[in-house]
Amino acid sequence: MFGGFVGSNNEQGAAWGENLLSTVATNTLRHLFTRSEAVDVTVRCQPPSKLLQGSIDNFRMLGRGLVIRREFRTEELSFETDAVAIDFTSVLKGQLALKQPTQAVAQVKLTETDINQAFQADLVRQRLENLTAPQLTDLSGGLPVSFTDVELRILPHNRIQLYALADLTNRKIPVSFSCKLGLVKRRRITYEEAQFEPERVPEGDRDLSAILTNILVEIMNDMVDLDRFNLDGVLLRLNRLETQGKDLLFSGYAQIERIPSKG
Repeated sequence: MFGGFVGSNNEQGAAWGENLLSTVATNTLRHLFTRSEAVDVTVRCQPPSKLLQGSIDNFRMLGRGLVIRREFRTEELSFETDAVAIDFTSVLKGQLALKQPTQAVAQVKLTETDINQAFQADLVRQRLENLTAPQLTDLSGGLPVSFTDVELRILPHNRIQLYALADLTNRKIPVSFSCKLGLVKRRRITYEEAQFEPERVPEGDRDLSAILTNILVEIMNDMVDLDRFNLDGVLLRLNRLETQGKDLLFSGYAQIERIPSKG
């Protein structure tokens, strides 16, 4: 059927297939995000006739203003795959299916604003609010403790500064620290070499604030784990992170078993 459609001109058919694949891939990837400002996909295949057998040299995607799971915005996300084997009949149906797993290198850019908005997401707030760990309730008279009003500033040399309010129900204590960002097992972001910063804390609250700050650092060290954010069929790992101006840059790779149907 397909051969009849393209006739005897294989190059023309391959070009048509490449355009179709780019369109299908763009639409498929766009649907992984709640919102997107732009998603651009480029397919590389030399010679183009390989495409008709489902053999592709690589995909490249550049996305801007991507919102994941309704609440997590990324300024920019790009990836480039290794060679890919696809089921071309799925493309004719407007779908994208892999014949075998592939791997991609990926880069992510988050702005300082993106990160601060993420602290308002339900998935993050539920790990910072109404906490009943004994080390906290011992300080609050047995009542739940919440960390709210989080403000993060990106600093040079892979460092950040963080300010928040510890709500002990009957009083609110400012907490503030600076630290270096690190990676553990390529999947967990850690807050290393944390230093209590008392400047924004009233003098009478500083001893308690220092204790609460250490507890907050412990909580956050267990909070950002990529395995909680993996898409179905995709395993994400990080090789490097870097602060650059008011942006936080990540580079890593993804093991792709199958194309996710949704984010």
